[in-house]
Amino acid sequence: MEEEQPQVSSTWPSPPPFWRSFTTENLTRINELRKQRADDEKLEDASKIRLHGLPHGLRDLQPPLEPANGEWKVFGDTYRIEDELPRLEDMQIRRLFPNPEDRDRDGKHFDRALILKRLAKSLLLNFLELMGLLAINPGAAEGKVNDMRDMLINFHHLINEYRPHQARESLISMMQAQLDRTRAETNAIRDAKDKAERTMEGLGSLKICDEFTNNMTILNR
Repeated sequence: MEEEQPQVSSTWPSPPPFWRSFTTENLTRINELRKQRADDEKLEDASKIRLHGLPHGLRDLQPPLEPANGEWKVFGDTYRIEDELPRLEDMQIRRLFPNPEDRDRDGKHFDRALILKRLAKSLLLNFLELMGLLAINPGAAEGKVNDMRDMLINFHHLINEYRPHQARESLISMMQAQLDRTRAETNAIRDAKDKAERTMEGLGSLKICDEFTNNMTILNR
C-alpha cells in the first residue's frame, strides 16, 4: 500500500489575487494618468486624484474609498476608522464607577487609582463568596459570576482610559531619548574637534633647531 502524501495546509489565507496587478509598468502607467489629470485640473498633489473608468489591470492600484459608516471587517472582526473606546452602556455592561460626562462637573478630581483598588478588593471578596456558594449551593453561583464579570470588564475599561495618556508618555519618552542621543553625539563631535584643534596648535608651536635645518639643507645639495 502506497504511503499517503502529507497534505500541506496553511493557517493563513492566500494573498488576494490583485497583488499581481502591482507591476512596474502598471504603476508607471497610473502615475502618468494621475499626473495628466492633475495638469488638466491644475492640481499640485496628483496622489489624491481618483481616476474613473480605469482599465481592468489598473483598477486595483487605486485605493478604495473609506467606508461610509466608518467600519470594516477583517477576518470576522469589526474595526472602526476612529478608534474610540466603547461605552459600557453600549456593551450592555453595568457601570460601577462614575460616568466620564458627570465625574468632573463638581470640579473634583477623579481618582482612577482609588477606584481600581476598590474594584480589585471587591473582586477578591466576591471570589471568596463564590467559593463558598460553590461549596454550599452551586446553583446560586450564577449571579455572583455575573457580578465578577461586570467588575472585571469595568476594571479593564478603566485601565483602557489610560491608553491615550500612555501613548503620549511613550512618545515623550522616545523623543527625549532621541534628543539625549543627539546631544551626546554632538558633544562627542565637539570633543573630537577640540582635541584635533589642540593637536594642531601643539604641532604648530614646535620649533625646529637651526642646526638640524642646516644639515638638511646640506644633504639636499
